[in-house]
Amino acid sequence: MKTVSVKLPNDLDATLTAVARHRRTSKSAVVQAALEELVARRGQSRVGSALDRVRDLAGCVVGPADLSVNKAYLEGLGR
Repeated sequence: MKTVSVKLPNDLDATLTAVARHRRTSKSAVVQAALEELVARRGQSRVGSALDRVRDLAGCVVGPADLSVNKAYLEGLGR
């Protein structure tokens, strides 16, 4: 296993120490787990199209399918 040295600000080191104590493990184990999670999420965080992001919302609104077919719906638009 390789060794990596990392410089941390004092407040981040204090947080890391607290997390390690809470988990009853070493700071090294906490950092390793965090890096593994980061790498695992890397492939999942790809941004899709706008439709991909709101697919669950598509078709959830009740109303006319196309407002442009009835001029009454366009009345007062832009005022």
